Amino acid sequence: MKIQRLVGLVVIAALAGGGYWYFRTMEKEPENQLLLYGNVDIRQVQLAFHSTGRIDRILVREGDQVKAGQLLGSVDPVRYQATLQRLQAEVSAQQQVVARLENGSRPQEIEEARARVKAREARLQETTVTFERLQRLQQQKGASKQQVDDARAAYLSAQADLNAVRQTLDLVIQGPRVEDIAAAKASLRAKEAAVTLARQELADTSIYAPSAGIIRDRILEPGDMAFPATPVLTLALTDPLWVRAYIPESDLGKIRPGMAAGIHTDSFPDKTYQGWVGYISPTAEFTPKTVETPALRTRLVYQVRVFACNPEHQLRLGMPATVIFDLDRTETPGKAVCGQ
Repeated sequence: MKIQRLVGLVVIAALAGGGYWYFRTMEKEPENQLLLYGNVDIRQVQLAFHSTGRIDRILVREGDQVKAGQLLGSVDPVRYQATLQRLQAEVSAQQQVVARLENGSRPQEIEEARARVKAREARLQETTVTFERLQRLQQQKGASKQQVDDARAAYLSAQADLNAVRQTLDLVIQGPRVEDIAAAKASLRAKEAAVTLARQELADTSIYAPSAGIIRDRILEPGDMAFPATPVLTLALTDPLWVRAYIPESDLGKIRPGMAAGIHTDSFPDKTYQGWVGYISPTAEFTPKTVETPALRTRLVYQVRVFACNPEHQLRLGMPATVIFDLDRTETPGKAVCGQ
């Protein structure tokens, strides 16, 4: 019995040792490979109208793939169109003012001013003759003092009128002042700037995709009021797409920017996605609790972004992924691996 017990203990110990060695061997990574664990990550854009108004239409739904520059929706543009038309009319009117000032006086205006001068000269000559005659008659007691005073007043008035129309003629010949032309041009520039702003505000009633991606959320609907600070759609950018993983400091020297990698997921276990190292964090941090690595969670690690080729759009935001580096590869093909 003792011998049987002893043999049994030896067998059990051998099995336990073999099992321990087997699992240790399975857990250990091949020496020419480096495994990192992380999640698929992408950038997201919160799209909002830059103008205020009631939403007129939304042209996409959740899950729709969109191209860069594609129209996604719009708000009612009537108020913005009316404002633009009013300002354009003001610009046209001000352009005419500037043109009139720059062209100066027309020949007809100059001739009219000269005719007024001649009329005032004739009147001055008439009042001069009358005043001088009444002065002589007054000396001969043939005219009263009141008549002479009235003639003098008429003479002085005609003289003042002549001086005034002569100055007007000089101004008409010289044309508008330089300062008046400059002020009119400045007013025109201000109105043109207002038109540019109104045209941009009208354009802002439509919202376009800034780049290719997939609509993730449709937050507002037609009939809702849109404001610049209120998102309407959430756009997930599908390019670039990467796996956010963390590497211990002891393995940091094994990878480099542009280094090729293979990416595996639980959703498609038999498929390998080509990737490359696009970013290695310059600062260390504690391992996030959501990341499963063989290393202790309390160890400091560095964030790594492994960009992935995703031609069939199978990789999704938040999907767990395993990144495998072949340490024997020396080339750094970078994004060129997507074309292989």
